[in-house]
Amino acid sequence: MNKALNRRDFIKIMNATTTGVAIVASGITLTTFASVSETPVTNKKRWGLLIDTNKLTETDIDGMVNACQQEQGWGTEIRSTSSQKPGWIKKLKIKDKATNKVSNLALMCQHCEEPPCVDVCPTNASMKREDGIVLVDKHLCIGCRYCMMACPYDARSFVHETLNNQKEHMPRGKGTVEACTMCVHKVDKGETPACVESVNSEAVIFGNLYDESSQINQTLKIVQSSQIRADLNLNTGVRYSGI
Repeated sequence: MNKALNRRDFIKIMNATTTGVAIVASGITLTTFASVSETPVTNKKRWGLLIDTNKLTETDIDGMVNACQQEQGWGTEIRSTSSQKPGWIKKLKIKDKATNKVSNLALMCQHCEEPPCVDVCPTNASMKREDGIVLVDKHLCIGCRYCMMACPYDARSFVHETLNNQKEHMPRGKGTVEACTMCVHKVDKGETPACVESVNSEAVIFGNLYDESSQINQTLKIVQSSQIRADLNLNTGVRYSGI
C-alpha cells in the first residue's frame, strides 16, 4: 500500500542517510543551475564581490536592493511586519568614531569559505557550492532557523507567509530560510548578478577571485580591502574597500 509522505516524514527518512543527502542535495542543485551552460561547477573558481564604499552612494545601494527584489521576487510580502520582511541586501551606515566619517554599506550574504550556516544546518539544506556560492535547498529546509542564529551578518531571512507569483528560477516557500544567492542562475549562464548590473560605476566589481586576469583579482592586489568581522576567519567572498 502506498503512503504519501509529508515533508517531515521525508526529512526523517533522509536523515538516516545524512551523507547521502549532502551529496545528492548539492548535486541536484548544482546540476540544475550548471545545466544551463553545461559547465561543471568546480573549485577552480571562487566567485566574489568587491564593494568600494568610497564610490558607492546611498542611491546606488537603493538601486541594488530594488534590482535584487525584482530579480528574485522578494519584498512584496503583504502580511509580514517590517521586522519580519525578507532583506536579502541591507543598507547600513557605519561611522568612524575617530574621524566621524560615515560610509554607506551594502550588506548581503558574505558567501563565506567556512560558512557557519552550513555547519549548524541539521538537514544539509544550507550548503556551499564548489565555487564558493552559499545556498539554501528549499526542499530540505525545515525552517529551524539555526542558520539565521549562526550567521554573524544577519544575512538570512525567514518566509512567514504563503507567497504567490514567484520567479521560476527562485522558488520561495513559507516556513523556509532564504538569502542572497549571488544570482547563481545568472552566474551559471556567464552573466552578472542583478545588484552589480544596477550600479553605473565600478563601485561594485564581480568576478572570479582566483582568476589573475579578472578585474576583481587585479583590483584586490592594489587596493586596501577588508572583510566584515575578519576576526572570525571565515574568508568571505564579499570584500570591501574604503572602510
